[in-house]
Amino acid sequence: MKTNTTTIKEIAMLLGISTSTVSRALRGLPDIKSETRNAVARVAKELDYQPNQLAKSLVKNSTKTIGVVLPGLNFHFFSSVLISIEEAALQAGYSVIICQTHESYLREINQIENLVNSRVEGLIISLARDTTHYGHIEKLIRKKIPVVLFDRHSEELTISKVIVDNVKAAFEATEHLIKRGCKRLACLAGPLNLLISNERVQGFKNALEKYDLPFYPEYVSHGDFSQEHSMLQTFNLMNLPNPPDGILTISDRIAFATLHALKQRGVKVPEEIAIVSFNNEPFCDYFTPSVSSVSQPIQEMGKEAVNLLLKQIENESPIPETIMLKTQLVVRESSMRKVEEN
Repeated sequence: MKTNTTTIKEIAMLLGISTSTVSRALRGLPDIKSETRNAVARVAKELDYQPNQLAKSLVKNSTKTIGVVLPGLNFHFFSSVLISIEEAALQAGYSVIICQTHESYLREINQIENLVNSRVEGLIISLARDTTHYGHIEKLIRKKIPVVLFDRHSEELTISKVIVDNVKAAFEATEHLIKRGCKRLACLAGPLNLLISNERVQGFKNALEKYDLPFYPEYVSHGDFSQEHSMLQTFNLMNLPNPPDGILTISDRIAFATLHALKQRGVKVPEEIAIVSFNNEPFCDYFTPSVSSVSQPIQEMGKEAVNLLLKQIENESPIPETIMLKTQLVVRESSMRKVEEN
């Protein structure tokens, strides 16, 4: 039986390019031109090239495994990003070990330690809700263990990350409510220590300021994302002397609970209160009314996180990089209140 002995070096010589370029093309990295990637794929197929993963692991002392640490797979957003991460890792020849923190800071520390002890080659992390100290992440940086944060991150860390412009996204969502005639706007936010929540609150404030609308501290409520607390936040808003006529919720989970609470109170959405949310989960289409929500580029976020991590693993980019992705407001029934004509 014929043994395959084709190497990356042979493919590079045939095409007149570097072995590094061939390696990156085979991994599908985005900085390689499509013509080059196609040429490499064609020659590799013609020569029946098969990467020898075992030999590579022995030579490089590598496991071809990356660890992913998430707040929880019960969040549609995180489970969807994970699918993208797994697909991108698989295409690059890596397997994935998944750990959930269930929003616990201590569990986050333990899970990261376990993954490092398992000799993963790098980590992709979204911080837990309860994480307010970052010594465990700084330790990874000091030990030069490749790590990338996505979505939930910290400005205190000099680290590679894949995020969205939460301030701009929340501004645009609030602006939409204002243009639908809302004058008394509230924001149902996450925990005070959660950066992405605070960024969205800031975008909310920026929109009020631009349109000369008053900001009332009692119209901003911070919670823990649970249905019970989100409903309580909504009831508290409705008990104010002048309840809001528009609400920005920083996650769909909060929005779904808010709709349930308003239904219990007999409040009509969007006629009496208009609502815009974040994450654009599939259930947004099936609620009555359907929920306007900010969509994040989930597939791109997972793919870019893997690409940033592989750059570090391959020692191609030791300098931390930030990739900021664009969002899109998906308008549905919950915010489409009738605009009164002057």
